[in-house]
Amino acid sequence: MIAALARRPRFSLPGITAIMVKELRGRMRGRRAFVSVTIYTLIVAGFAWMVGRIIEESVRQNFGFSPQYQSASIGRGIFVALMFLQTLMISVLAPASTAGTISGERERQTLDLLAVTPISSVAIVVGKLLSALTWVFILILASVPVSALVFVYGGVAPDDLLRGYVLLFVTAIAFGALGMFFSALIRRSGAATGLTFVSVIVATVGLTFIWVFLRVSEANNLDANTLAQRRPPEALLYLNPWVSQADVACGAEGGSGSWCSVIAEVTGANQVFAQPVQGGVIAPGAAGNCFSDGTTTTCKAVAIDGGGIPAPAPAVGNDLVVNDVISGPESLRDRFWPRSALTMLLIALGLTAASVQLVTPTRRWRPSLPGFLRRLRPRRSA
Repeated sequence: MIAALARRPRFSLPGITAIMVKELRGRMRGRRAFVSVTIYTLIVAGFAWMVGRIIEESVRQNFGFSPQYQSASIGRGIFVALMFLQTLMISVLAPASTAGTISGERERQTLDLLAVTPISSVAIVVGKLLSALTWVFILILASVPVSALVFVYGGVAPDDLLRGYVLLFVTAIAFGALGMFFSALIRRSGAATGLTFVSVIVATVGLTFIWVFLRVSEANNLDANTLAQRRPPEALLYLNPWVSQADVACGAEGGSGSWCSVIAEVTGANQVFAQPVQGGVIAPGAAGNCFSDGTTTTCKAVAIDGGGIPAPAPAVGNDLVVNDVISGPESLRDRFWPRSALTMLLIALGLTAASVQLVTPTRRWRPSLPGFLRRLRPRRSA
């Protein structure tokens, strides 16, 4: 029994290290890797310079020559633009670097050679995923000096920059695991790459479009209990890294600003709902804020976490309008991106486990029919 357990393949760090060393030597050999890092850094730096010039001219025209305000606005603008640009580039580079890892081994007919080695399937998948993501991580880290230049202008705290880069790493891990899954599922690298990018588009643009459609469709519907506007679940946007970066930008704005309005709309933090002071039905044309019992109409608007005083409800006759602000704009900070990051990490873990099952040559999990359906299936003739 002890001898059998000793011979059993185990998940070991040396196996992952061996796969990573092999893959990184192939990726980092030659000048192509260093040229790619240089080009990536130049693109990020040039983009930051152009954004800075645009914001500087815009602030100068609108607010005159106020150095302190102008500098802070430039710093925040450059920071947000860099995070959005790098999110776009990582969303393309991460799945592209992993979509051909396993399928490429199948095409070269070397996956069977890896399977018969003492290296476990977990070590093969994790080693290839980490080696591919290491290249992406190098690109992310190469942009840190350029992003750190926003501290010269001000308006951005170090923890804001840390949040932005944490989301970049989480995005790379999630989309990289997605590419690894399709690479293990599909035998051809071209088909695996295509399905990976289609899935990325569906997870980001597709689910966001569904959220917007549901938001517009339910704009005039009120919840029967709270009389608040119905909103689609924010979980539809958890796989969209740009919405998470908007939450980080909201924190850089101090909890109030254009990006905070986006997060407030997504999370329902700026939701203004009505509570009837006198019983009755909703008054026509009152947008759900006024209630009438036939003789008297009473309006009351309550804003939860809205950040500022809500707009008063429309007044009719001798209506009483009461505005109640429960909490301020600081509560909008970090309302969305922690949940989004946790969701993407859990999905990445699940996709990695599925990739291990697809690579394992034996004891692979396959869906099976229930017992009564297997009995109904016709038997093969002898």
